[in-house]
Amino acid sequence: MGNTKQIVISASRRTDIPAFYMDWFMNQLEKGAFELTNPYNRRVSILPVSQDRIHSIVFWSKNFGPFIQKGFDKLLVSKGFNLFFNFTINSRVPELEPGLPTLTERLDQLEYLSRNFNPQSIIWRFDPICFYKKDNGDIIDNMNDFQIISNTAANTGIKRCVTSFMDTYPKITKRLASLPGFSFTELPIQRKMDILLTMEKQLSEKGIQLLTCCEKKVLEALPETTTIQKSACIPNDLLMEMYGGNISLQTDKGQRIKNGCGCKLSVDIGSYHLHPCYHNCLFCYANPSSQKGYTHRRANR
Repeated sequence: MGNTKQIVISASRRTDIPAFYMDWFMNQLEKGAFELTNPYNRRVSILPVSQDRIHSIVFWSKNFGPFIQKGFDKLLVSKGFNLFFNFTINSRVPELEPGLPTLTERLDQLEYLSRNFNPQSIIWRFDPICFYKKDNGDIIDNMNDFQIISNTAANTGIKRCVTSFMDTYPKITKRLASLPGFSFTELPIQRKMDILLTMEKQLSEKGIQLLTCCEKKVLEALPETTTIQKSACIPNDLLMEMYGGNISLQTDKGQRIKNGCGCKLSVDIGSYHLHPCYHNCLFCYANPSSQKGYTHRRANR
């Protein structure tokens, strides 16, 4: 392709394509184009795609089960695509993430991906860290399975863990209105620092580096001795190191740079509106504020 830069496809920050929309994704690849819907004004543009134009596909998911079971990984590799995986695996808390498979199933998926792909092409996301109150007023967190997950990640060769603390969005506040007695708790910055430093120590003993996603204030407050760095969940420099090729190494200005996002340029092909995510996570910034109709949607999709 000479000096023409290839593109990195992000699939997707806006929904879980590997869990719910791989048939659609493959159909668009076969057609040679994706329709991109601007999340703010709903304007539609066309992104022509072909195997030689795409450098890598970065998949984001909390459940790679359908992706694996239907053989989409093997199919895409057979077509010559380079794959990269952002795999979010949090602790077992059905109240927070009611639509997910069991933790055992998700860890099995992680082991499968690490056996069939270079573990360097997999980022484990423990994201977000949540503190919350229920009816009795006790403050609870979702850190209880962190050691179990990190042990499996280390055994599979994973070298990077990305985390962040939950941010409160208007959609989340509206969603909580239907759950009396439940509320999320914002932590002081010192508490966040203590948590990250504890995670750093636990992970470093397993050969895993801790990275933060959009946590600039906390990251800047950490001691100089820390090894924690900001994450680039779309890591074009690493993609070039792994796969060669010619892609932009510029920071993606469309992301939350001021908050500490280090992602490089990519094209996100998901849609909040057209591709609703059925995991129904309580803390999600993407899904509608209301949980009504959730069971019906899952049963009839």
